[in-house]
Amino acid sequence: MTQDINFITKTKSLIDNLKSVCANYGLGNDGNEFKIITQIFLYKFLNDKFRFAIKEEQPQLADAENFSKALREMSDDEYQFLLASLDPNIPRLHPDHLISHLFAIQNDSDFGKTFDDTLRQISIENADVFSVKSFSGAKDTLFDELTQFISDASQRDAFAKALINKLFEFSFEEMFVQKYDFFATIFEYLIKDYNTDSGGKYAEYYTPHAVARIMAKILVPDEVKGVKCYDPSAGSGTLLMSLAHQIGEKNCTIYSEDISQKSSNMLRLNLVLNSLTHSIPNIIKTNTIAQPFYLDTKFDYIVSNPPFKLDFSDFRDDLEKDAFKQRFFAGIPNVPKSKKESMAIYLLFIQHIMHSLSEKGQAAIVVPTGFITAQSGIEKKIRERLISNGWLRGVVSMPSNIFASTGTNVSVLFFDKRADSEHIILMDASKLGQTVKEGKNQRTVLTPDEEAKIVETFNQKQAVEDLSVVVTKEQIAEKNYSFSAGQYFEFKIEYVDITPEEFAEKMRNFETNLQSLFAEGNALEIKIQEQLKSLRYDGN
Repeated sequence: MTQDINFITKTKSLIDNLKSVCANYGLGNDGNEFKIITQIFLYKFLNDKFRFAIKEEQPQLADAENFSKALREMSDDEYQFLLASLDPNIPRLHPDHLISHLFAIQNDSDFGKTFDDTLRQISIENADVFSVKSFSGAKDTLFDELTQFISDASQRDAFAKALINKLFEFSFEEMFVQKYDFFATIFEYLIKDYNTDSGGKYAEYYTPHAVARIMAKILVPDEVKGVKCYDPSAGSGTLLMSLAHQIGEKNCTIYSEDISQKSSNMLRLNLVLNSLTHSIPNIIKTNTIAQPFYLDTKFDYIVSNPPFKLDFSDFRDDLEKDAFKQRFFAGIPNVPKSKKESMAIYLLFIQHIMHSLSEKGQAAIVVPTGFITAQSGIEKKIRERLISNGWLRGVVSMPSNIFASTGTNVSVLFFDKRADSEHIILMDASKLGQTVKEGKNQRTVLTPDEEAKIVETFNQKQAVEDLSVVVTKEQIAEKNYSFSAGQYFEFKIEYVDITPEEFAEKMRNFETNLQSLFAEGNALEIKIQEQLKSLRYDGN
């Protein structure tokens, strides 16, 4: 544990140092700072991952005084054979691509150009595994020419040198030896200044880890293998990472869609840090609703925290085409005359997810709690279909303010194409959690025991007073398809045995109290009438 904390501290220090370099060269809080910090960190991670893998494959290289020189001295055939023996998730680098080589030649002329050229070569030679695709099939680059973000060309060599010197200070290799699993913490720290919900369409509402863990543990209580996992609004991948950890990274393949290039790049980094590099080619940057890349693909597990409201009026009519009729069975929200930004796009995501489930598919989706009781419209049609199909496994209504970025109360819907329709669990967890202050926001945080209680109660299908009920699909139909646990809780009247004398005494007390209240009310009424009579008209 001490070593774990030590590595976290060193890694956070590296990130802080890279931000300091950006600040020193006028890029602090610049729009390009995010690209520089995340891409340089990724280069460092891939560099050390490559070194570690090579040394595992050929242990004698671990003792080499100059690692990159030892690689350069190998023949082309030897080197190609060595690369071919590596796991497909390991990047393919040349000796001249290594940080140690760049560190050694940092005083050469045009070092900034050499630095950019190195990153470009790595991008090109690893495009098949490490590139994010768009809907059209075009691939992005793994790295940008980072020194070009420095407008003063005379400063570019110095900027590249400053970055390389920070990267040379420590290695991730020891972490790979120990197989530490703290990269979720590192990833959060790395993107904390850039993952806001303030910028533009489809901005990600960051999903708290407690919610992500609960969703994953309810979806996957037992061991599974060879499954396909999907998030149609993936953001930076919090939900997918929790799901993959629960299943086991080697037992699943990740698929995702998101309209944001920034989120897609965050997700790529998250996959690399979490031993899921093999899934990077499945990251698609697209508008999932209007241009779904995986429309005809079916998935075993789907998780999603979609945008709840968004103005999609500019492509709303395109969704009426025949190819989407089956997908949007319950309908498409109309364009309001005002407040177009309030269009309920999450209703389209729910329908898309239902359409995307395999025959044994399961899903967990975050929705505004109002969805579970709406008495008409698309909301009710979706709920009716879930019940008539027998797909609803259950619902958990979360505490208010569990999301720091939105005050909307949320619930999590759980679908399962093989659900037990005689034992549907509805849970009201709104009274759980502790309130903490985060900056200007109040947020509710679940304790580990509360998380465990939610998961166990749900998976064991337990009815717990004031927390959960177990109902049948017929009972839900009778309640106008309400998914709210509170509407099924029994109303209890507490009966207490008392004597006739005690009853008479209670009644006398009630009568006395009522007489007192009536007298007070009469006095107040008289006083008001007297004040009204004293009012006079004043023409001035």
